[in-house]
Amino acid sequence: MEKTLSIIKPDAVAKNVVGKIVDRFESNGLRIAAMKKIQLSVSDAGKFYEVHAQRPFFGELVEFMTSGPVVVMVLEGENAVSKNRELMGATNPKEADAGTIRADFADSIDANAVHGSDSLENAKIEIDFFFAGREVL
Repeated sequence: MEKTLSIIKPDAVAKNVVGKIVDRFESNGLRIAAMKKIQLSVSDAGKFYEVHAQRPFFGELVEFMTSGPVVVMVLEGENAVSKNRELMGATNPKEADAGTIRADFADSIDANAVHGSDSLENAKIEIDFFFAGREVL
Protein backbone atom coordinates (compact mmCIF):
# COMPACT_ATOMS: atom_id res chain seq x y z
CA MET A 1 0.00 0.00 0.00
CA GLU A 2 1.36 3.37 -1.02
CA LYS A 3 0.56 6.72 0.53
CA THR A 4 0.56 10.05 -1.29
CA LEU A 5 -0.31 13.63 -0.48
CA SER A 6 -3.15 15.47 -2.17
CA ILE A 7 -4.05 19.11 -1.76
CA ILE A 8 -7.35 20.55 -2.88
CA LYS A 9 -6.27 24.09 -3.71
CA PRO A 10 -8.00 27.38 -2.83
CA ASP A 11 -9.80 27.69 -6.18
CA ALA A 12 -11.53 24.31 -5.79
CA VAL A 13 -12.32 24.93 -2.11
CA ALA A 14 -13.90 28.28 -3.06
CA LYS A 15 -16.03 26.53 -5.72
CA ASN A 16 -17.34 24.16 -3.02
CA VAL A 17 -16.29 21.04 -4.94
CA VAL A 18 -14.25 19.37 -2.17
CA GLY A 19 -16.78 16.54 -1.79
CA LYS A 20 -16.86 15.89 -5.53
CA ILE A 21 -13.06 15.67 -5.65
CA VAL A 22 -12.89 13.40 -2.59
CA ASP A 23 -15.49 11.16 -4.24
CA ARG A 24 -13.22 10.80 -7.29
CA PHE A 25 -10.44 9.46 -5.08
CA GLU A 26 -12.64 7.10 -3.08
CA SER A 27 -14.54 5.86 -6.14
CA ASN A 28 -11.24 4.92 -7.75
CA GLY A 29 -9.81 2.80 -4.97
CA LEU A 30 -7.99 5.37 -2.86
CA ARG A 31 -8.70 5.62 0.85
CA ILE A 32 -8.49 8.81 2.91
CA ALA A 33 -5.92 8.08 5.63
CA ALA A 34 -5.89 11.69 6.91
CA MET A 35 -7.61 14.92 5.97
CA LYS A 36 -7.83 18.49 7.26
CA LYS A 37 -8.76 21.96 6.08
CA ILE A 38 -6.14 24.61 6.79
CA GLN A 39 -5.07 28.11 5.81
CA LEU A 40 -1.44 28.16 4.68
CA SER A 41 0.77 31.00 5.84
CA VAL A 42 3.16 32.65 3.39
CA SER A 43 6.00 30.99 5.31
CA ASP A 44 4.42 27.52 5.09
CA ALA A 45 3.61 27.84 1.39
CA GLY A 46 7.13 29.11 0.71
CA LYS A 47 8.69 26.16 2.54
CA PHE A 48 6.39 23.61 0.92
CA TYR A 49 7.08 24.90 -2.60
CA GLU A 50 10.74 25.86 -2.03
CA VAL A 51 11.79 23.46 -4.80
CA HIS A 52 10.30 26.10 -7.15
CA ALA A 53 11.88 29.10 -5.36
CA GLN A 54 14.08 30.07 -8.32
CA ARG A 55 11.30 29.77 -10.89
CA PRO A 56 9.54 32.91 -12.12
CA PHE A 57 6.10 31.70 -10.97
CA PHE A 58 7.13 31.06 -7.33
CA GLY A 59 5.76 34.31 -5.89
CA GLU A 60 2.44 33.89 -7.68
CA LEU A 61 2.23 30.27 -6.53
CA VAL A 62 2.75 31.23 -2.88
CA GLU A 63 0.23 34.07 -3.22
CA PHE A 64 -2.34 31.72 -4.77
CA MET A 65 -1.82 28.94 -2.20
CA THR A 66 -2.34 31.43 0.64
CA SER A 67 -5.38 33.11 -0.95
CA GLY A 68 -7.85 30.83 0.82
CA PRO A 69 -8.14 27.57 2.71
CA VAL A 70 -6.89 24.27 1.29
CA VAL A 71 -7.78 20.68 2.10
CA VAL A 72 -4.76 18.45 2.61
CA MET A 73 -5.15 14.67 2.50
CA VAL A 74 -3.15 11.52 2.71
CA LEU A 75 -4.45 9.07 0.14
CA GLU A 76 -3.67 5.38 0.50
CA GLY A 77 -3.99 2.51 -1.95
CA GLU A 78 -2.25 0.40 -4.54
CA ASN A 79 -0.05 2.62 -6.71
CA ALA A 80 -1.48 5.66 -4.89
CA VAL A 81 1.03 8.13 -6.36
CA SER A 82 0.37 7.22 -9.99
CA LYS A 83 -3.37 6.69 -9.43
CA ASN A 84 -3.71 10.15 -7.87
CA ARG A 85 -1.77 11.78 -10.70
CA GLU A 86 -3.90 9.96 -13.28
CA LEU A 87 -7.10 11.16 -11.57
CA MET A 88 -5.79 14.75 -11.39
CA GLY A 89 -4.94 15.02 -15.08
CA ALA A 90 -2.40 17.27 -16.77
CA THR A 91 -1.23 20.39 -14.91
CA ASN A 92 -2.79 22.55 -17.62
CA PRO A 93 -6.53 21.81 -17.51
CA LYS A 94 -6.79 22.58 -21.24
CA GLU A 95 -4.51 19.56 -21.82
CA ALA A 96 -6.11 17.31 -19.19
CA ASP A 97 -8.06 14.28 -20.34
CA ALA A 98 -11.85 14.51 -20.11
CA GLY A 99 -13.14 13.26 -16.78
CA THR A 100 -10.02 14.16 -14.80
CA ILE A 101 -10.23 16.47 -11.81
CA ARG A 102 -8.40 19.30 -13.53
CA ALA A 103 -10.44 19.01 -16.73
CA ASP A 104 -13.64 19.20 -14.70
CA PHE A 105 -12.78 21.68 -11.93
CA ALA A 106 -9.67 23.75 -12.80
CA ASP A 107 -9.72 27.17 -14.44
CA SER A 108 -6.12 27.58 -15.54
CA ILE A 109 -2.59 26.23 -15.29
CA ASP A 110 -2.18 28.37 -12.15
CA ALA A 111 -5.58 27.73 -10.56
CA ASN A 112 -5.54 24.02 -11.29
CA ALA A 113 -7.65 22.68 -8.38
CA VAL A 114 -5.31 20.03 -6.94
CA HIS A 115 -1.74 19.10 -6.08
CA GLY A 116 -0.40 15.55 -5.83
CA SER A 117 2.97 14.13 -4.89
CA ASP A 118 5.08 13.17 -7.91
CA SER A 119 7.00 10.29 -6.31
CA LEU A 120 6.98 8.04 -3.24
CA GLU A 121 10.01 9.90 -1.89
CA ASN A 122 8.29 13.28 -2.24
CA ALA A 123 5.04 11.85 -0.88
CA LYS A 124 6.77 10.99 2.40
CA ILE A 125 8.33 14.45 2.64
CA GLU A 126 5.04 16.17 1.81
CA ILE A 127 2.96 14.02 4.18
CA ASP A 128 5.42 14.71 7.00
CA PHE A 129 5.21 18.45 6.25
CA PHE A 130 1.45 18.53 6.94
CA PHE A 131 0.74 15.60 9.27
CA ALA A 132 2.10 14.18 12.50
CA GLY A 133 2.40 10.37 12.43
CA ARG A 134 -0.56 9.93 14.81
CA GLU A 135 -2.81 11.86 12.38
CA VAL A 136 -2.40 9.33 9.56
CA LEU A 137 -4.62 6.34 10.19
